[in-house]
Amino acid sequence: MDIGSEAQRRRTFAIISHPDAGKTTLTEKLLLYAGAIHLAGSVKSRKASRHAVSDWMQMEQERGISVTSSVLQFEHRGAALNLLDTPGHADFSEDTYRTLAAV
Repeated sequence: MDIGSEAQRRRTFAIISHPDAGKTTLTEKLLLYAGAIHLAGSVKSRKASRHAVSDWMQMEQERGISVTSSVLQFEHRGAALNLLDTPGHADFSEDTYRTLAAV
């Protein structure tokens, strides 16, 4: 496959919003409905048996918030999708600004 056709099938999306807007929940649902995961994880439940895929750091799982941006790549209908889940809290806004440069 040449570089032009490979670039045509790639899409990059960033989910950016204020705190507790449901960014990570939306990310989990997109992964679930695209078939990339078989069970959506939980964000707020600290004692949940399954946490959100994008909240992989122990600190994120303990606090129930995203601390750093996560890039999740999956295939859907022949397209390679890059999904960036960003933190919403102002303390971690620098990470969100860096994500904007990628999209």
